[in-house]
Amino acid sequence: MKAIVYDRPGSFAVREVPDPVPGPDEVLIRVLLAGVCGTDLHLHEGEFGPTYPLVPGHEVTGEVVGLGAGVTGLRPGQRVVLDNTSACGHCVECRRARPAFCRRAVARGVNAPGGFAELFVSPAANCLAVDDLPSDVAVFAEPTACVVHGLDMLGLRAGSDVLLFGAGPTGILLAQMLKRSGAARLTVAAPTQSKLDLLRSRGADEAVRIERGAAAPHPRLRELAPDGFDVVVDATGALAVLEQTVGLTRTGGTVFVYGMTPETARWCVPSYEVFRRELTIKGSFAQQFSFDRSVAALRSGAVDTSGMITDRFGLDEYAEALRAVASSATIKAVMVPNP
Repeated sequence: MKAIVYDRPGSFAVREVPDPVPGPDEVLIRVLLAGVCGTDLHLHEGEFGPTYPLVPGHEVTGEVVGLGAGVTGLRPGQRVVLDNTSACGHCVECRRARPAFCRRAVARGVNAPGGFAELFVSPAANCLAVDDLPSDVAVFAEPTACVVHGLDMLGLRAGSDVLLFGAGPTGILLAQMLKRSGAARLTVAAPTQSKLDLLRSRGADEAVRIERGAAAPHPRLRELAPDGFDVVVDATGALAVLEQTVGLTRTGGTVFVYGMTPETARWCVPSYEVFRRELTIKGSFAQQFSFDRSVAALRSGAVDTSGMITDRFGLDEYAEALRAVASSATIKAVMVPNP
């Protein structure tokens, strides 16, 4: 089979590798679509803990084509989505119900073979059947699961006034779930007008176009919330945005760090402001106990993904896919390993 294989940071090739064989309690999956996201850009640079050689790709939907011994509940021909993480269940983090921080975690597409390949193997327990969902919808299951976990961490109070920085795929998913989770008013700030227009159609109450890399908050954000927003969410991972968040948060409010910065980035937090105004800073990492709720949100239409896939690439076009993810013109890029 063909697969994207990294041998070190920044160095990948499309290679012919042996077809994987499912072991006991595993399934063999033919990849239909695999989403490319900002995490893949970090992995390309050697961040986020990759193990080499690496086949990336963690947002996967595919078709079951083979069953290992002992597999029940799945059948060949069934379409599934992949919960790409497995935890040991016994370490100190697992015992505290934090499987994403498992000391022996397996994350397909990060430290185990992922879905930028024609075929891959997964534990059957990590596959959810989605025969009722189009592949263009199902491929959003993993990023939506991350959003669901993020909202678990945020604990949004009903009636909150929320500012969301970022209108990429994560921002679009977050915006919809924030509105359905208690935001009385949702303001979205981002540089690309077409993405802001899409967010207005998906429930954002206010859309403010800001300059990329601007050092100071847009005046319109001050006008909308002179005393600050109850919650300010960064879904960009940009330091220039993070630097603005504390000043836009009202006394007693929350700054929610959802976007992924480079590992070496450092955010200068005004600690006295956090102390004096009793601010809360929260973060969210990956997804935990949220995949089934993600699929439910996609099934019900609570999350609308129509029009979000803007670019499709074959395995031979992976370099173009990475460039697309970094481009403001792209909303969501996906790999199509088996066209």
